Amino acid sequence: MNRAELADFLRRGRARLDPSDVGLTAGARRRTPGLRREEVAALAGMSVDYYARLEQSRGPRPSRQMLTALARALRLTDDERDHLFHLGGEEPPRRETASGHVRPGLLLILDRLHDTPAQLVTDCGEVLAQNTMAKALVGDVMSRPPRDRNLARLFFLDPTARALFPDEDRAAHARGHVASLRAVAAARPDDPEPAALVAELRASSEEFARLWDEHQVSQRDRATKRFLHPLVGLLELDCEVMLSHQHHQLLIVHTARPGTETYERLQLLRVVGLQDMSPSKA
Repeated sequence: MNRAELADFLRRGRARLDPSDVGLTAGARRRTPGLRREEVAALAGMSVDYYARLEQSRGPRPSRQMLTALARALRLTDDERDHLFHLGGEEPPRRETASGHVRPGLLLILDRLHDTPAQLVTDCGEVLAQNTMAKALVGDVMSRPPRDRNLARLFFLDPTARALFPDEDRAAHARGHVASLRAVAAARPDDPEPAALVAELRASSEEFARLWDEHQVSQRDRATKRFLHPLVGLLELDCEVMLSHQHHQLLIVHTARPGTETYERLQLLRVVGLQDMSPSKA
């Protein structure tokens, strides 16, 4: 680990970003360009003290998960992300497999979607980033430990995971998770991530194991999904999925048709925001 170079790289990365680049409001009292330390820490999901020590060349060696979070918070390119990993004493993730690094362009799109729920996930279902409306709809997944951010794992192993969906829709959601994961596992037979997730879910969930043995396969695609929100009620949303094949990532956007009751409820949800919302179980 090169503490001095890492500290300098973090400081320069923070200074080159405007608050608007990450969906924040600048405010009136900002004296210096760039983000504040506390803003980077919040975007990366770490304490301000921990981040400050990294910038002061006195922090402990960051984990791979922490380096990934920092790369995302600072909107680093792939090459910059790899450099950050090297400075932190880690080998960068292989680019031919799924990556937790999100390209700055995708994050910029996410930040600009102010009035509709949107989130970035890997093809294995790992949530990488959410906008404010997505957190209001399904909860703040990014506040969870990294292991608890996978949608399939949460759906099959968390007893409250299905509360966001009507009873009659849950079987279809289960089949969709399994069929999508089977497609990913077949497409990347040498990647340990999907294989490990399949093995875990087959051992832990009888429902998953039964559906897996049916050998259905599909990829995530556009659909209409219904959500049971505890504050605004039933929402029937159109789900659009945009693919980034090179990085095995998906931008999932939920929209409501203007003039519908769901559209009005979605506007109410925008006002209500994160009020009284617990972390997502979906």
